[in-house]
Amino acid sequence: MIGINEKYVNEIYDENGVIKEFSLNVPENFNFAFDIVDEIARIEPQKRAMVWCNPEGEEHIFTFADMKKYSDKTANFLRSLGIKKGDKVMLLLKRHYEYWFAVLALHKLGAIAVPGVSMLTTKDLVYRFNAADIKAVISTADGETAEHVDEAEPESPTLKIKIIARGKRDGWISFHEGMEAADEKFERPQGKDANKSTDMMLMYFTSGTTGFPKMVSHDFAYPLGHIMTAKHWQNVQPDGLHLTVADTGWAKAAWGKIYGQWIMESALFVYDFDRFDAEELLTVIEKYNVTSFCAPPTVYRFLIKEGMGNHKLSSLKYACTAGEALNAEVFRKFYEYTGIKIMEGFGQTESPVLIATLKGMEPKPGSLGKPVPLFKIDLVDEKGRPVPKGEVGEIVVDVSQGKPVGLFNGYYNDEENTKKVWHDGYYHTRDTAWCDEDGYYWYVGRTDDVIKSSGYRIGPFEIESVLMEHPAVLECAVTGAPDPIRGQVVKASIVLTKKYQPSDELAEELKNYVKEQTAPYKYPRIIEFVDELPKTASGKIQRAEIRRQNYSMVQK
Repeated sequence: MIGINEKYVNEIYDENGVIKEFSLNVPENFNFAFDIVDEIARIEPQKRAMVWCNPEGEEHIFTFADMKKYSDKTANFLRSLGIKKGDKVMLLLKRHYEYWFAVLALHKLGAIAVPGVSMLTTKDLVYRFNAADIKAVISTADGETAEHVDEAEPESPTLKIKIIARGKRDGWISFHEGMEAADEKFERPQGKDANKSTDMMLMYFTSGTTGFPKMVSHDFAYPLGHIMTAKHWQNVQPDGLHLTVADTGWAKAAWGKIYGQWIMESALFVYDFDRFDAEELLTVIEKYNVTSFCAPPTVYRFLIKEGMGNHKLSSLKYACTAGEALNAEVFRKFYEYTGIKIMEGFGQTESPVLIATLKGMEPKPGSLGKPVPLFKIDLVDEKGRPVPKGEVGEIVVDVSQGKPVGLFNGYYNDEENTKKVWHDGYYHTRDTAWCDEDGYYWYVGRTDDVIKSSGYRIGPFEIESVLMEHPAVLECAVTGAPDPIRGQVVKASIVLTKKYQPSDELAEELKNYVKEQTAPYKYPRIIEFVDELPKTASGKIQRAEIRRQNYSMVQK
């Protein structure tokens, strides 16, 4: 163990070994690629950095020396094409290992990486290229991604360079040919060419549940905020192998597939699949001896359904989840199979982990945990006043003393939306929760999603979690529907599993099922069976679209 993270952190633990005070030392010119990856490569060049494989049986094991060499070569290649400090480059590389070469190279150049998912349509790309002033794109050759880039190009005047990974295409530059031909030594830029920690490093498009996706801007200090994510929530180990289930186009990849893990000297495990298969995932976790794991609750449900008992998972020591409430039965079953308690967490594209069941804490299934000591967090009402324990409030981050390390800089070229969430000394997450007597937070829903019915404030999250336990329910979304007496009533839009058919009897059964497990006023008075739910490109349910449909039906 090198202990490279120690120069950046100040930590104090309580008597139970739980972190209680945490602050960061941020150098003026911190650059993750040089100061973490290259530094580890200098001290321990043969240290394992990544284990990559795919369903076709290909496998690559990269050391930190490899990562330095290939990112240096990629940086020289990109610079030869005219990519420089401040340029914005979109990465559409799925889970291909070329992503790590490219993103590190962009950090070294001081350019701005803009990860995206390969499923983006031509229309999606036109919007993103123009909104972010994209100069270059590095794309996979798989599927229709490159074709959509070509279709978007005529409407994207800032796009000048197209680079293709793994294959060739007319009008595109070969990533591998250019990278392999480049010099393998890249000198750290100095003077005006060097980055500052406050410069923009990374930009993510939000999922766009309402309106056009916003552009979340992160600076070069952002990776340091993920020390909290990796060390104290995911509990990654210096000689461990960590797997987070995420495409590189989502911010979850920044949470679990590069920054905090490498700062903590843990190797990354990357399974480069296109179609999720729970049995395959269990097989590679067992084969490669993955030691720590992070995935949304849905993945855990699939793993349990596939029969975890048929796999030897003794290498696995720690597990985390985020993205939705963890069902108590899933928690219990996973513990039964592995002896591991799943630790929940909460954060956003705009932040590292904000609230979590940290290493050393006792988890409460369904609870997010407690605010992490990197941030000062509170729950406030609609007027910005703190709410007492047990009452629902919006989760806010105190920014009255300046921006905490790891929190985003704002929405790029969007002062209006930045001001909507950054005001009165707080960053407003627009997510709501309540706090119990032990200080544990329990998620309720987005501020726009909270249903106000007969004076009650009802969060969709809890009702959806109950419905998902019923064997008939494959997917569901709970929203408010207009009602002349109650103002709003709870409505559940439900996609059924194959064994069930819509009926009035099933609707009544589901209503009663919720009544039995929650306060009676929360049950869905309207049940609608649908073939599918409207979703964003990232797979998030668009409740705003369902609400719009609810109200438009009334107006008709």
